[in-house]
Amino acid sequence: MKEDKPKILYVEDDIDLSFVTKDNLELKGFEITYCKNGKEGWETFNNYEFDLCILDVMLPEMDGFTLAKKIREINEDIPIIFLSAKSLKEDRIEGLVAGGDDYITKPFSIQELVLKIEVFLKRNKISNGKNSSKTVFQIGKFSFNSQSLILSSKETNKRLTSREADLLKYLCVNQDKVVKKEDILMEVWDNDSYFNSRSLDVFISRLRKYLRDDPTIQINNIHGIGFILSISQS
Repeated sequence: MKEDKPKILYVEDDIDLSFVTKDNLELKGFEITYCKNGKEGWETFNNYEFDLCILDVMLPEMDGFTLAKKIREINEDIPIIFLSAKSLKEDRIEGLVAGGDDYITKPFSIQELVLKIEVFLKRNKISNGKNSSKTVFQIGKFSFNSQSLILSSKETNKRLTSREADLLKYLCVNQDKVVKKEDILMEVWDNDSYFNSRSLDVFISRLRKYLRDDPTIQINNIHGIGFILSISQS
């Protein structure tokens, strides 16, 4: 039986760029729904199911960061890739804080974009239960199901993004061990570039925030080496 094509929401106000990008992605086997501004993108996201979002940052009516935040309010799992001519590190970090999983600066190659899309779709597929390894972890008062992406306690029930879940699972598998930054980056990001290293710091901060209700849980930074997840006796 023929598999459905991955469905991608693509929001971009540059008509010429969007035409070329949409056409190339469709040739690669993706089903692309195109929107020309943030407001249209938000309305479309609410009316259809998507596997991944590609958002330009500088959009009319609603910018890409705002759109990503609104998407994250109702779906914390779907991968979001930002496209932008703004290349400052501060802009990239802002994109990650807004809920993005990756940030590609213009001009970009279609090959690079396709490879990143395939990585995220594959990662989501694994997170959705295609992995036979351990999927449920007890972290202090929290239970973490890496298959459903759910981090829960008696008081809360939070759905992580696929990358947050991959990172937390890696830390759980290596609990009480110092894991090198470069090993985490290669395992979770597939690339140990400087930008991804900064991204890792942002994601670590997110996980600390999610777990802060249990003071026995610590994700400590081992300067110059990496991180360690530890749980002390309450």
